[in-house]
Amino acid sequence: MSKAAELAALIGSQSALSDRNIIINGAMQVAQRGTSSTASGYGSVDRFKSEFSGVSVTHSQESLSSGGPYDSGFRYFLRATNTSTSSATSAFLQMYQYIEAQNISTNGWKANSSSSFINYSFWVRSSLAGTYFINLRSLDGTSQNFSSPVVLEAATWKKASLSIPGNSGITIANDNGQGLFIGIAPYYGTDYTTSGHTAGAWAAYSGSNITPDYSQNWANTASATFDITGVQLELGEQATPFEHEDYGTTLAKCRRYLYVAPQHIGYTGSYTNVAPSGTIQFPTDMRAAPTVTGTYTPQSGNAGTFSIASINYSYVHVWNSANNWSTGVGILVSDFKADAEL
Repeated sequence: MSKAAELAALIGSQSALSDRNIIINGAMQVAQRGTSSTASGYGSVDRFKSEFSGVSVTHSQESLSSGGPYDSGFRYFLRATNTSTSSATSAFLQMYQYIEAQNISTNGWKANSSSSFINYSFWVRSSLAGTYFINLRSLDGTSQNFSSPVVLEAATWKKASLSIPGNSGITIANDNGQGLFIGIAPYYGTDYTTSGHTAGAWAAYSGSNITPDYSQNWANTASATFDITGVQLELGEQATPFEHEDYGTTLAKCRRYLYVAPQHIGYTGSYTNVAPSGTIQFPTDMRAAPTVTGTYTPQSGNAGTFSIASINYSYVHVWNSANNWSTGVGILVSDFKADAEL
């Protein structure tokens, strides 16, 4: 895209030059949980959920060194690799992000108006040529569904862009819950599709009519791969250049939903023969009071039983019921995760 075309797109979108992208971590650069997972759901790239059933999949953060996305400034992508084959009609894989309702309800999109648009753009590549489907779903009120095809050549990056109108049936609350499901499905088995599905139009969500039938079967193709990066969702009909941001900015946004603490955090007792306790302050307020996991190891004294004394969106307070600790001893906290994902 030329500089003149980029400027025209920005003007046409009626969007601000910054804070345009509602997607978090669209450049796939943050992976707090780890760079690879074989579990369905969250596990690799932050904020992106790789959900599957009836087929085994490894999803991973991969590095870019060439190609169209690389030339556009991307250095990472999210990859799904098929590690089994399945012809089951119930097999599926979908790669998506839940948008927090208040982030979509306040960005200027009049979701219940057919003359108001958002644009969804991304880079995508599959080892298997064919027609794949983007899928959106509103999650408040009566759930509404929207699908659109993306035609891919084998092993070739493509920049996709989709203009999405509002619809009178859409309801999006102004709260911290799930507002919008948006992603792409490498495969839906026929349990979830119909030959008569109407793409490019909103309709009441039905789990057996999410998209048209798939003509190719990614789930039944050994070692098939599917890659995405550069994901952007913004106000307006036209895609604007991707809003690149530094790693620290993206990490801070991701930590609203997941905080992984370094292992060396420790807390010391102030007095002899008391139950030691400590507070872990989150670096940013989380979306909601998170689910907390971790290992608490005493550095001295009776191990006792560690438990969560209190927790909210800004901190968690842990303590140990043993009362024979000495002044200055501490708790080593490892594998600590606070999860407030949608």
